[in-house]
Amino acid sequence: MVAIVGVLMGAAEIAERLGVSRQRVQQLIARRDWPKPFDTLAMGKVWKSEDVEAWIREHRPDLARPDE
Repeated sequence: MVAIVGVLMGAAEIAERLGVSRQRVQQLIARRDWPKPFDTLAMGKVWKSEDVEAWIREHRPDLARPDE
């Protein structure tokens, strides 16, 4: 198995990216408009970074990265 850094995000990475608590991430991922997880690992669900960034651009444009 090959580790791909920066392509997948778990709850901790999402929390860091949004500047929120992991508890707040749990609320966000329960929303209907949150992207579907890419996979579920032993540590929990993971999302494609591109899906999370698309959600940020749509719902939190103030946090969108200018290079995307």
